[in-house]
Amino acid sequence: MGNLPNKSAAPKGPEPSTLRANSDFAKKLPFQDRRDFEEALRGFVATVPDALVPGPGTSERPAWSMKPFDFIKANEAADTVNPSLWRQAQLNAIHGLFQVTERIYQVRGFDISNMTVIEGDTSLIVIDPLFTVETAHASLDLYFQHRPRKPVSTVIYTHSHSDHFGGVKGVVNEADVIAGKVKIIAPAGFMESAVAENILAGNAMSRRSQFQFGMLLQPGVRGLVDTGLGKTSARGTNTLIAPTVTIDNSKEEHTIDGVEFVFQLALGSEAPSEMLIYLPQFRVLDMAEDVTHCMHNLYTLRGAEIRDGNLWSKYIDEARVSFGNKTDVLIAQHHWPTVGRERVNDLLKKHRDTYKFIHDQSLRLLNHGYTAEEIAETLRMPASLEQEWSTRGYYGTLHHNAKAVYQKYLGWYDANPANLNPLPPVAYAKKTIEYMGGADAVLDRAREDFKRGEFRWVASIANQVVYAEPENREARELGANALEQLGYQAESGIWRCAYLVGAMELRDGVPDIPSITKNIGDLTKAVSNDLLFDFLAVRLDGTRAEGINSVINWHFADLNEYFVMSLENSALTHIIGQQQEADVSVRLYRGTLDEILQKKTTFTEAASNDKVVIDGDISKLEEVFSLLDSFELMFPIVEPRKKN
Repeated sequence: MGNLPNKSAAPKGPEPSTLRANSDFAKKLPFQDRRDFEEALRGFVATVPDALVPGPGTSERPAWSMKPFDFIKANEAADTVNPSLWRQAQLNAIHGLFQVTERIYQVRGFDISNMTVIEGDTSLIVIDPLFTVETAHASLDLYFQHRPRKPVSTVIYTHSHSDHFGGVKGVVNEADVIAGKVKIIAPAGFMESAVAENILAGNAMSRRSQFQFGMLLQPGVRGLVDTGLGKTSARGTNTLIAPTVTIDNSKEEHTIDGVEFVFQLALGSEAPSEMLIYLPQFRVLDMAEDVTHCMHNLYTLRGAEIRDGNLWSKYIDEARVSFGNKTDVLIAQHHWPTVGRERVNDLLKKHRDTYKFIHDQSLRLLNHGYTAEEIAETLRMPASLEQEWSTRGYYGTLHHNAKAVYQKYLGWYDANPANLNPLPPVAYAKKTIEYMGGADAVLDRAREDFKRGEFRWVASIANQVVYAEPENREARELGANALEQLGYQAESGIWRCAYLVGAMELRDGVPDIPSITKNIGDLTKAVSNDLLFDFLAVRLDGTRAEGINSVINWHFADLNEYFVMSLENSALTHIIGQQQEADVSVRLYRGTLDEILQKKTTFTEAASNDKVVIDGDISKLEEVFSLLDSFELMFPIVEPRKKN
């Protein structure tokens, strides 16, 4: 697995059925409407050639460049790309510094997200400093090339996804934040949400993100084109500085360096921790990521908590009622602005109704007894929304969002007892292929179905053969071919990416690239001790821990915090306080524990250097930490894992 000979790595061309599908698709939508292109170019100030941003340190690979996407400049969509996605890809390729209105600027197309810069009386206020230090720094530098240089006094995180905070150290110095010279403002629950998504399930999400964002694909008409939300994620240094100010009330008014802000919490919408921003002096409404120029995800393919479409819809309508008639320009932290009060309100209504429709109609069918798969196949958007460019499924899709509603209310089980405890994937695949007459017979039929353009079925049945016989080259190649055609037809950028990465790994195996592992050092350093201990508990190997009992007292001297950690019944728990009869007591600074976890030192070395005071049986402490798992990023997805 992962080491099969590379016999056919090159992507294939489009099948006749794909050509027909894309041609038919192009006839369904109002391509003559060019207003989005006009608004995407409005207020253009300047850019740098290809939006090129050098990589970190001595890296020869850039953190960001639009040069590989030059192919998108062609007016006609390539025959291997859905024409609607091609249009979105062209819009997302527009890059540079743009003036939104007086004293408000955006840098767009220098990362998957936007950075918004607001000019205060004496300083700058930065909203969402992108995904990496390198792209954030380059974006601020582009701004300074064309506007007066002022210090950044405030950074605002609109929500807890890393493409909106990861570049913070590219625009401010952490020492200035600690000294109180710079404020970091975020919505309630920001740190908990950021940690849950990026640490507790971070390894699995990082691997799955390779499929969602196509990070392993080469840009091109047979590869990466766009993610729908933006080109792709930048490659560079991810950082985090904890907020110094949190927005805790549903609406809060603040004046920051002469600029009036109204913050509206939207917790549990596109992110568990999110807020919208209205700027009354400039009549600008920033909808963060709750209203962009695409249908968003109620479920994201990389994996995350299901999002509440009903609640999301209500937040949009609350913003419309509060600010819609006082707004001349709507911006978001992805995509381009919408200009004019009438267009702004129309956009808000259509996005409000999109999430409400998906939520309510999925529940209606659910209550008729439809399963998640049946709902996804049955639902169709109303014509008024289907013809709206901004609600097309470039990122989220009606298909997987409908399934998300089902999952939110009823979970994974469809109530059919046959599906309550089915065989696991490999055993199921082997019996399926056996019943169908063996792999050769299955592949003979599947090749005929492929010629008829039945790619969904061929991808599924070839997957069964691969799980039954991982070394079957014909099954892998046929499955890859089917996934590839599905990718060429997909309107959703992330569906295209998932299909094409799947095809690549079926042909070539799982890539051996440990260097892509996400650097979470800044994240772990920024989280509370309580959340850090939760993460350690996730890493405990319960099988190896069976029968082992330990009680450890922790005293973090720099924070004056006390915890009791208990290992019992293969579960690692913790609680505030101290236990008199602990096996071992540990006194240290939090930074020392971070160094130990990053394997820069050990408990024994730290104790010899007087960085840790240990009272009791140190072997008990070392035993617990020896039971912590390390996660391999590149686990298999389109093929079975090897047996241990």
